[in-house]
Amino acid sequence: MKGILPEQLPWTLLLIPQISGNLLDGIGYSVVRVPMASCDFSTRLYTYADTPGDYDLHNFTLAPEDINMKIPLLQRAQALSPRPLSLLASAWSAPAWLKTNGALTGKGSLKGQPGGKEHKTWAQYYVRFLEEYAKYNLTFWALTTGNEPSAGMMTNYSFQALGFTPEEQRDWVSLDLGPALHASSYPHTHVLILDDSRILLPHWAKVVLSDVHAGRYIHGVAVHWYLDSVVPPGISLGTTHDLYPEYYLFGTEACAGWNPLHKGVMLGSWDRAEQYAHDIIEDLNHYVVGWTDWNLALDPNGGPNWVKNFVDSPVIVDATRDVFYKQPSFYSMAHFSKFLWEGSQRVGVSASGETHLEFSAFIRPDGSLVLIILNRSSSDILFEVWDPAVGYIPSTAPAHSLLTLAWKRQ
Repeated sequence: MKGILPEQLPWTLLLIPQISGNLLDGIGYSVVRVPMASCDFSTRLYTYADTPGDYDLHNFTLAPEDINMKIPLLQRAQALSPRPLSLLASAWSAPAWLKTNGALTGKGSLKGQPGGKEHKTWAQYYVRFLEEYAKYNLTFWALTTGNEPSAGMMTNYSFQALGFTPEEQRDWVSLDLGPALHASSYPHTHVLILDDSRILLPHWAKVVLSDVHAGRYIHGVAVHWYLDSVVPPGISLGTTHDLYPEYYLFGTEACAGWNPLHKGVMLGSWDRAEQYAHDIIEDLNHYVVGWTDWNLALDPNGGPNWVKNFVDSPVIVDATRDVFYKQPSFYSMAHFSKFLWEGSQRVGVSASGETHLEFSAFIRPDGSLVLIILNRSSSDILFEVWDPAVGYIPSTAPAHSLLTLAWKRQ
C-alpha cells in the first residue's frame, strides 16, 4: 500500500503505533446497557409487575437483582469513571399478563392495540423504571423500544421476547410511549427504535420514522451485529442515514461466540478480537455513532444464562479460582473506547493503491486526530500516512494487528 491520506488535515504526528495510555486506568467505556428486568443472562424469569390486572402498576417493584447487584455496580462504576456514564435501558419482555401468549418467552406481543390499556400500561412501565432508578441517583440517557422485536414473532422462541411489527412499534411510540415520557419527569430521555439486526433496515426505519407523530419522539435507531455479514452496510446503515440523517445510528449489542458452530467462550481468541474491530470500523464508517458490547464479564462457560445461551465476553471471571482473564477482544475494544472520546467526529480518509487494511479516522474534541488501522491479512503491510505538515510518515501494520495512530496540532 502506498499511503493513507487523512483529507485536508494539517496535523503532525504525536503518538506512536500500537495501543497507548495506561490500561490500569480503564479503557474508557462510557455507555452501559441495563436490562429492564430479566433477560437470557439472568438466572431466572421475572418482570417488575407480575401481578395480573395491575394496569395502574400499583405493585411495580424493582427486583432483588436490581437492588443488590445492578444498582450497586452502576453506582460503583460511576464513582470510578472520570466522566458521567450514559445509561441505556432495554426491556426484553412485558409482564406475561399483558401479552397475547401469556408468557415471557416464545412468540407473543402486547394484547389489544396501540392506544389501548395494555399498550399504555407497558409505556408507563418504562416511566416507572426510570422513576425507581432515579431514587438511587441513576438517570438514563436513553432507552430502546424493546430488545429484538423480531424474536417475539418467532414460534417457540426460547427466551424472553416481545414481538412488534414496525407498524405496531410506530403506533405504540406515537400513541403511548412518546406521550408517557413527554408527560413524565424524563421528557429528554432519548428513544431508540429497532434494537435488532440491521438486516431489518432500511424498511423498519421507513415505516417508523416516516410518521411525523412517532418521529417527533424518536432520537435514533439501535442495531445489533448478529447478521451483519448478511447485508452490506451501505444498504442497511448507509441508506437509513441518507433517508433520515437527523436520527443517529447506535450499536446496542454485540458478542462473540453466539454462532452455534463456534459457541461459547474461547480464551485467547485473536480471531474474535478481529471480528470486533472489523465490525466496529465498518459501523463507524457507515454513520454509526456508538457500539456496545453485550456482557462486561461472563464465567468460563459463557454465563450465567438461564436458557444456556452461552457466549463469549472480553472479560472472563473464574470465581472458583478467584481469577479473571482479559481476552484479546478487551484490548481490541480499547483501541476505540480509549481513543475515540465522546464528541469525536469522523473524517474522510482516502487510500492510494490496493490494500487489505481497514481503517477509520476521527477528529477529537481537543483537535487531535485518531486513525485506527486493522490488518486481518497474514502478511505485514508497509504503509505511509501523508500529512502536509510533516510529509510521509512510514509505518507497518503487522499481520493480524490492530494499530492506533494519533496526531496533535502543534
